Parts: sequence; C-alpha cells; structure tokens
Amino acid sequence: MRTTIEMPAALTTATPGTRLLCSALIALAVLGLSACGSKEKAPGQAIAKVNGDEITVHQLNEELQRLGGQQGVTNKQVLEALVDRQLILGEALKEKTDRDPAVMQAVERAKAQIYVQAYLQKKIGNSAKPSKTDVDSFFEKNPDLFTQRKQYDLKELVIETKNFSPELSAMMDTAKSLDEVAAWLEAKNIQFSRAQISRTSTDLPAEMIKSLKGMQKGQLFTIKEGGRSLLVSLHEIKDAAVTAAVAAPQIEQFLISKKNKEASEAELARLRTTGKIEYLNAEIINKGQPADAAPASVASNVAVAPAANAVAANKLENKPDDAVINRGVAGLK
Repeated sequence: MRTTIEMPAALTTATPGTRLLCSALIALAVLGLSACGSKEKAPGQAIAKVNGDEITVHQLNEELQRLGGQQGVTNKQVLEALVDRQLILGEALKEKTDRDPAVMQAVERAKAQIYVQAYLQKKIGNSAKPSKTDVDSFFEKNPDLFTQRKQYDLKELVIETKNFSPELSAMMDTAKSLDEVAAWLEAKNIQFSRAQISRTSTDLPAEMIKSLKGMQKGQLFTIKEGGRSLLVSLHEIKDAAVTAAVAAPQIEQFLISKKNKEASEAELARLRTTGKIEYLNAEIINKGQPADAAPASVASNVAVAPAANAVAANKLENKPDDAVINRGVAGLK
C-alpha cells in the first residue's frame, strides 16, 4: 500500500545578502523609516556618507553581529550593503513610501514583534546549560536520532498538487518504479522535475520517520507540501549512528531552546490570567470556523485557556512551535 504523507509547506533558505537586506529593512521599519538621527555623533564614528546621511561604525558592527560571523563576509561587503540600503531608503522617502498605509501597518507589526522579543528576553533570559545527566538521558531515550539513526536516500518527482489526480494516485499504487511514474506523467503532458536527496532520521518529523520504518527499498510514496506534491521512491537505507560525544552539543542547544519555549509559554499563561481580554465581534471571529466548533464568546473579561492558543502565540512572537522544537537536533553528523 502506497503511503501519502501530509507535510507543511517547505521553508526557503535565504542567502547572506538576503538576510542582511531583510534585517536592515526591519531595523529601518522600527525607526519609522527615518534616515535621520542625532547629528552630534562622536568624532570618527562615521565611516561613510550617502547623500549627506552618515553610516556609522555602530551600524556596521550591528549588521556584522546579526550575520553571526558568517564565513567569507567582510566589513567592506557589509558596508556596501548598508550604502545600497541608504540609497534605496532615500528614494523611498522622496516618494513618501513611509506614508503608504500598508507600509505603516507593516512597520507597526515589526515594532510589536521586536518589543515582544525584547520583553521575553529581559523577563526570561536564557536557560541554564543542561546537566550531563539530562543530555545523556535525552540521548538514551531517542535511539532513532542517535544510536539507531538511519540515512534515507530518496528519488523524487515534483509536481503541482493540483495535478495530483485520483488517476495518478491509482497509477502509483500499481507502478513498479519511479521511472514508470515519470513515463506516465510525460504521456499525460504533466510537468515535473526530478530530484535526489538524502535525509537522516534527525532531519525528519516523527510521523515521517514512523512511516519510513515500515517501508522497503524501492517502495513508492507521496508527500504533499501545500502547492506541490513529491512522488518519492525510497532508493536506499543506510545506518548512520552517532555517538553520545558527537551528539552532546546539539542536544544541549535543543534542551536550552525547549526550556526557553516553556518559559515563554508560562509567561504568556500568566499574562492571560492577569490581563483583561475582550472579544468584540463574534461574527468576524467565528468566520471560517468548522461548523461543529464552539462559537467564541463576545462577553467582556473572557477567560481563555492559554494552551489553546499556544501555537498561534508562538507564531505571533516568532517562537518555534512544537514541530520546530522536535527537529531541534537536526543536522547531527
């Protein structure tokens, strides 16, 4: 029986230049898209001027810190990116982009996120380094991630989910190979691309590991990721165990992240208990709710269980949800 695995849409990885530009734009948003500041800067702090506006060594150092010391990134490259940013900012202000309602709303949202993160950092701080006993216990309780870790070599055909028809599903149930599926797609003029990847059990969600455990070499299955579907063949399964010594640093970081998440949720629960929460328009709130879902109350002083809102709160505050935490040890070698 072919297996279908539903997965969330994949996240793309930004290049260092993209990350720099994004962080720069967020910083500008928090400042209200203002290129101006105090003109009384200490001597020697300015390292460049763009149309009269200074770029300081503090700005350079901040961006370097955001990049986290990425290998191959030089001060000159970062400075040129800051110059580019200032040039674009100047033109944006000339055209009064900062007065666009959508831009103003985005600025307010960015400010709120940064304030929330700063508050949680100040209130909660960073969790203490876990003990060796905690690290060893995690290692022993998760053999799939360590002592019994596997590497799965996969071959894929990638199509748009809208083209994943019942006819294709039935065809895959009887197909003997991925090449046979590819030939069928070509005959039906369905566009696809090929890919070949390797993933270990530390890279994959628990539900997918469970499915792969029951599969044989050569078996076909599908993964649905939002707008695209992957038609996959399990090409090879290899042992890829890691020792406790190799795993320890990643386990420590995972446990710290988990404790920080739990502390953030506890603080949110406290604030929900002490805060006054009012829901004022049940019609809008309940729009899109399943028919059998309980309607939201519109009374004042509504008490809401924080656990029911944990996932939404995590996304609002840019905190990792359980799916991300559960993959916190991904990348162990």
